[in-house]
Amino acid sequence: MKTVCHTCMHHCSLESGQRGLCRARKNENGKIICENYGRITSLALDAVEKKPLKMFYPGSRVLSVGSYGCNLRCAFCQNHEISMSDFETAETVYISPKALAEKALACKNAGNIGVAFTYNEPLIGWEYIRDTGTLVKKAGMKNILVTNATASLDTLEEILPLVDAMNIDLKGFRESYYRELGGDLETVKEFIVHAAAGCHVELTTLIVPGKNDTMPEMEEEAEWIASVEAAVGKKIPLHVTRFFPRYHMTDRKATDVENVYGLAKTAQKYLEYVFVGNC
Repeated sequence: MKTVCHTCMHHCSLESGQRGLCRARKNENGKIICENYGRITSLALDAVEKKPLKMFYPGSRVLSVGSYGCNLRCAFCQNHEISMSDFETAETVYISPKALAEKALACKNAGNIGVAFTYNEPLIGWEYIRDTGTLVKKAGMKNILVTNATASLDTLEEILPLVDAMNIDLKGFRESYYRELGGDLETVKEFIVHAAAGCHVELTTLIVPGKNDTMPEMEEEAEWIASVEAAVGKKIPLHVTRFFPRYHMTDRKATDVENVYGLAKTAQKYLEYVFVGNC
């Protein structure tokens, strides 16, 4: 008997024993479980600016943690070794929510402000964010989420009360481009609107030559961001970042630096805080 997973917009209908497109959620005897719960592939104490977050506790550090799996299929993924892995192929270590919260607290003297769920797509394992995030908050520390925002609003509501800041990938502003990546632009836009009402949000757009690198598209994107809750939208920071050939996308050169700066200048017509990255 099939069971539907409602974590993201794919709504995978899974036979018993079958995994979803994300490779991390599974139908186990008629119940959708989070198979990557606590299965950690990456753990590092990073500068908060690497998330990237420019306007949330700048100068601090955050204990960054990732698992495996993703519900998109970006040809340029810089973390494809883990995002495209599954339970059998990923090299993982189990870290319980309690153990991770304790690690975060132990790093406080090194400038750590909390835990960042990042590297792969964390929301495919939202239960681990919920359970760990609860303990991190109880310890008086912060929770950060780095996400592609292709999750359902029900999933967002499960963790939003625990999250202090997010960096959200806004891949571009064309539905056709999102379909190419296996996503949905309207889902991401709706997610951003709700997230911005509940925590600090910064956005990142990776500029890929020939895909999302035109001035008209950036103009539409920045104008829309500025319209998100008038009091908030214009103040949402946008990171305009340079693409480098990665993974399956080695058929083009890195983004022209002048174009990145030009697109950032276009965004500045609508937004107060625009940052350039990877240049």
